[in-house]
Amino acid sequence: MTRILLVDDDPNILRALQREIRLSLPGGVETETYTNPFDALNRICVRDFDLVISDFTMPELSGVDLLQALKDVAPNTIRIMLTASTDIHTAIDAINQAQVFRFVQKPWLPADLQDTIRQALAHRAEQLAQTVQPLSPQEQEAQRLEAEEPGLLRVRRTDDGSVIL
Repeated sequence: MTRILLVDDDPNILRALQREIRLSLPGGVETETYTNPFDALNRICVRDFDLVISDFTMPELSGVDLLQALKDVAPNTIRIMLTASTDIHTAIDAINQAQVFRFVQKPWLPADLQDTIRQALAHRAEQLAQTVQPLSPQEQEAQRLEAEEPGLLRVRRTDDGSVIL
């Protein structure tokens, strides 16, 4: 299942982003939204996400700083920046510091945002495919067991990361 983290201090923007994601990726998408970038950063330390879309201007922490920290914690997560700024230095900083995949201008065009999300997830899939290494005997056995009994090896966790038995 695709997991997407959305961070913006405006709840209306978060709802609009969720709508766009539902339209661009029907089914199989799990989104989490945060208005506080520190909460979002804490969450990504507990759970893997395929894509993070963050606003540039937030009161507690800038989007560049958030995505820079996220790059260090979850380097394989694709990062997209939303901004209403037209300042070229904003884009350059985000690209250089946080290695942002794409910039999306606010207000966005729905088709452009949907295409950007699909491209970002395709890029993530390509990255993961390139890093795939041959399976060890233990991993092969785990796959065999999972095929026989789906869910057998799945570990469920609470929000704080503890295991649910």
